[in-house]
Amino acid sequence: MDPATPPTSPAADAAGDGRRPGYLYRQVAAHLAAHPDQVFKVGELTTAITARSTGAVFEALKKMAAAGYATHQTGPHRFQITQAGIDAAGAMPPPAPRTPRSGRGAGRRQPVARPNGDLYFPRKLAGATDVDVLRRLREKRIPVLLYGPPGTGKTALVEAAFPDLLTVAGTGDTVVEDFLGNFIPLPDGGFEFVYGPLVTAMREGRALLVDDATLIPPKVLAVLYPAMDGRRVISIPGYRNERVEAVDGFYVIAGHNPGVHGAILTEALASRFDVHVEVTTDWDLARHLGVPNPAVQAAIALNADLAAGRVGWAPQLRELLGFARVRKTLGLPAAVANLAGRAPDEDREHVLAALRQQFGAEISPLTLGTQR
Repeated sequence: MDPATPPTSPAADAAGDGRRPGYLYRQVAAHLAAHPDQVFKVGELTTAITARSTGAVFEALKKMAAAGYATHQTGPHRFQITQAGIDAAGAMPPPAPRTPRSGRGAGRRQPVARPNGDLYFPRKLAGATDVDVLRRLREKRIPVLLYGPPGTGKTALVEAAFPDLLTVAGTGDTVVEDFLGNFIPLPDGGFEFVYGPLVTAMREGRALLVDDATLIPPKVLAVLYPAMDGRRVISIPGYRNERVEAVDGFYVIAGHNPGVHGAILTEALASRFDVHVEVTTDWDLARHLGVPNPAVQAAIALNADLAAGRVGWAPQLRELLGFARVRKTLGLPAAVANLAGRAPDEDREHVLAALRQQFGAEISPLTLGTQR
């Protein structure tokens, strides 16, 4: 690869604020080259160069590592420039100075890449964007509880905000060991203790998402509380009562789906999170991402019924994006029929009525027919 022509990607170009391709890559390389002895976490580098997208910075760093221009350590992801990277950075043209944006779309937040490569489109929150607000709250150690129906984008938001994220997926069967770790069998018949995500997040200064936290039994959730308060210390009773202290960067954020069977938001849990943010479906974003307006309108009507207690289910952004993918692959009739089939049995007739009102045709759930 010619060091003067760095690789680019849509995510990197988007984070370059509309400047020529490769701007962000050069900016990342220049900063690493200026600090050759320093090992950077992705978030630290994003802050240092005042980039808009942590995900795009992460992509640029991975490209540098793949080219041999930087070392890449994991757990958490950390990068340091190599001598080859220093030499290549010296051959690159310097990044152009920042210029203020103007005109339509000025100041609009660019999409942020999630770990799976999908893009997250930030939304307004507290005078900024949701991604920026979560990062600021993390800096001040202010825990956040995100609540709203399943499929509205809570997990996607957290993944976009924190590239170093670890996750505990909560269920009624979640146990303390799912947070702290447990012994696993070895091929030779012995056992080895493997630390859980809470311990790893505390020791490595990473963010921990407790997804569907209100499905987890309260006695199990109590393992989090000493890690979140002023002590920031826990012990592992099942492993020599080992003491674990949180380092800078450790952060807990939780998700709650009100109305889901078994989800109970206790006072003890709610009081541990200083900020509660409701997450609803962004209908304009659904349209922007290719969801036909009749499907969006049906979803809006069903969500009004959900809020009024007339139904127990309504399509959210996740289902609408699925609708758009199925429509693109199988056509509109199949997408409408599939959306109807995703509704629970007890709500299906209500959902069918809403879809018929918008699409003006006889609709039934997607069903196998006879042999042809």
